[in-house]
Amino acid sequence: QVQLIESGGGLVQAGGSLRLSCAASGRTFSSYAMGWFRQAPGKEREFVAGISASGGTTYYADSVKGRFTISRDNAKNTVYLRMNSLKPEDTGVYYCARGRIPYYRPSNTATYDYWGQGTQVTVSS
Repeated sequence: QVQLIESGGGLVQAGGSLRLSCAASGRTFSSYAMGWFRQAPGKEREFVAGISASGGTTYYADSVKGRFTISRDNAKNTVYLRMNSLKPEDTGVYYCARGRIPYYRPSNTATYDYWGQGTQVTVSS
C-alpha cells in the first residue's frame, strides 16, 4: 500500500509564497510520475502540476504557469510544489497523487491511482 503525506500548507497573504511537500512510502517512488491537484469549496478537483518519474518533464495548468514549480527528490521519496505570487483564487486543499504507468493525460484525475489526504492553502487578499 502506498501512502502519500502532504505538508507545508497554511495561510498566506496574496503575493506570498509557500512550498508544499509530499512524502511517499515505498521503494519504487522513482518509477512513477507524480502530480498535484487542488480543490476549492464547491468546485471540482483540478490539475495543478505534474512531473515525470525522472523529473525531466513537467506539466502545468495555465493558471499557475510561471508562478508554480514542481520538483522531486527521488532519494527522499518526495515531490514538491513551490508556489510564488499566490492569489486568493489559489485557495483550496492541495493533493498529491501518484501517476499510473504509462503516464498519459497528466491533467486527468483518472491518470492517478493513489492520493494523499491533502493540505489546506488559504491565500488572503
